[in-house]
Amino acid sequence: MAAVRYGGFWIRVVATIIDSIILRVVVAPVSMIFGGLGLAGGMLPGIHHGGLALLGGGVTVVLVLFGSWLYEAFMESSSYQATLGKMIFGMKVTDLNGNRISFERATGRHFAKWLSGLVLCIGYIMVGFTERKQGLHDLIAGTLVRRV
Repeated sequence: MAAVRYGGFWIRVVATIIDSIILRVVVAPVSMIFGGLGLAGGMLPGIHHGGLALLGGGVTVVLVLFGSWLYEAFMESSSYQATLGKMIFGMKVTDLNGNRISFERATGRHFAKWLSGLVLCIGYIMVGFTERKQGLHDLIAGTLVRRV
């Protein structure tokens, strides 16, 4: 029986960068629409946008936050068990027994990442030092990132 391999720190960082680029590409058209309407928050000197500038910037932020949650939770709980970035490197998110995770667990894992980044990203750095390459968010959600 082959030993289980886990997704380490740097490969997960690169996968996250890829996922971030994908998300920004999807959100960019909406940002451009709001920006074209003068709502993206780019306050020009001498031009008063009032509350509309905050609206556009807020819409973009909400889309990125909402989009990243849905993207990660749906992809990691799907039969793919991974985001596109993780798939590129042959990784899957599983529970501690190697099974597919639920949407609810994937959602918990996603929001637990906020805790991982809270204090100097120590929760992420843990991936490099724990036996099964788990970050704080993985420990909280009871998940593993396996290389297949």
